[in-house]
Amino acid sequence: MSGKKQVLKGRLFSWTRFFVTLQEVIIPDISSHPLMQKDQDFPELADLRKTFERGITRDFSWRRSQLVALEAFLIEREQDIAQALHDDFRKSPAETFLTETGYLRGEIRFVLKHLKSWMKPHRVSIPLIYQPGKGFYISEPYGVVLIIGAWNYPLNLCLAPLISAIAAGNCAVVKPSEHAQHTSKIIAEGICHYLDRNTMCVFEGGVDATKSLLEEHFDYLFFTGSQSIGREVMHAAAKHLTPLTLELGGKCPCIVEENVNLRVAARRIVWAKFLNAGQTCISPDYVLVHENVEEELLRYMSDAITDFYGDDPRLSPDYPRIVNENNFHRLEKLLSLSSPSRECSTGAHDYYVAPTILQGVTLEAEVMHSEIFGPLLPVISYRDLGEALKIIGTGRNPLALYLFSSDPKVQERVVHQSRSGGVCINDLLFQASIHRLPFGGIGSSGFGAYHGRAGFDTFSFQRSVLKRSLYPDPDLRYPPYGTRKFGFLKRLVTFFH
Repeated sequence: MSGKKQVLKGRLFSWTRFFVTLQEVIIPDISSHPLMQKDQDFPELADLRKTFERGITRDFSWRRSQLVALEAFLIEREQDIAQALHDDFRKSPAETFLTETGYLRGEIRFVLKHLKSWMKPHRVSIPLIYQPGKGFYISEPYGVVLIIGAWNYPLNLCLAPLISAIAAGNCAVVKPSEHAQHTSKIIAEGICHYLDRNTMCVFEGGVDATKSLLEEHFDYLFFTGSQSIGREVMHAAAKHLTPLTLELGGKCPCIVEENVNLRVAARRIVWAKFLNAGQTCISPDYVLVHENVEEELLRYMSDAITDFYGDDPRLSPDYPRIVNENNFHRLEKLLSLSSPSRECSTGAHDYYVAPTILQGVTLEAEVMHSEIFGPLLPVISYRDLGEALKIIGTGRNPLALYLFSSDPKVQERVVHQSRSGGVCINDLLFQASIHRLPFGGIGSSGFGAYHGRAGFDTFSFQRSVLKRSLYPDPDLRYPPYGTRKFGFLKRLVTFFH
């Protein structure tokens, strides 16, 4: 071999080794992760699949026991959970109970009450031409599912889908958000110590850990998060033809007509917007108010902020913080390009952004280009309802739409002439709290739904079963099909099908 070829071969080997090493660093082997090792009592993905194939999770008794155990975790570790969420967001215990543990406990009780009836086979009528026979379909679990939670409600958005997955009889891998580290840790501890470790596990870590998980083949994916990451999750699911649910977000509008109690509307809007410091996917992202009552609404909203959080919300124990530095600086930038109704303070050391109403906002403003996901609330006036609906229609389909109006005709018009994942009239957020109402988006705000029966159906597939007798067995169905035989068969099928 010539000297030149030896040099080229040496360089090729060096570059090959470099990329192999880089791959080992960036994409770690899932089986080597401490939460996936057997000596840490967390089964590997293959073990979860073996457990599912043994049929353990199909029994009602197993599903019930796991749901009861999950409720025990929420009750017994309530103080630890509240502390974790305070450490991540400075959430108050009251807000944590209302938006996290309290809702989850209610969801578990609702599922336990109805689970047996959901699991029953559904009989269907059989046309006369197929008699004698019996037809029904059953709700079957998918298998091993992956649940990727979001950071803004880190407990709720991991465990609510898990409740549905358990109810449907699946094994599950839960990936909490790394941006809420304290809550992620307590989720891992809770699932490890309270639930069946042969059927469920938690995978903690950052972006690389999530990417590694998405390379694996799951039977169903459930993702809650941003639209940009949702596209990546959908792309990863396509590689394995894996069905999935995406719970995303969007700019949720709130319309305020002039024929309502403006003080009540203002208090409810302020509460819903600044809950969790505005870091809620279904919070009102902007307000469209009739021009005749704009000033009055703004005054009531300002009063509500003071009533709820005092003259200096920074000192209120009920006002949370922004999750991290990146989101804090993103909001600071939006604030610098806007006109707040009163002086707005921020604090980089604790990621504090005051609850802020923005006036004089145009549709071209930076704050109207994407979901705000923070305590900034633009207010835009309109002349008539048609103008408000046109503004909403120019944007992408939001996860929620809110309307304050006492006129039934206006209510009907808004529902029929708009598109959104859900609608709430004369209040906000509570459409996501009713266990009998499916919760989910449409278009860019996601697809698929969960909560209550909708969650059970999401993590199940309907398997059809037809049972027929071997007799009678007439020759009419079999060839050869002569003209007379085919004519009679055609009339028979058309009449009795």
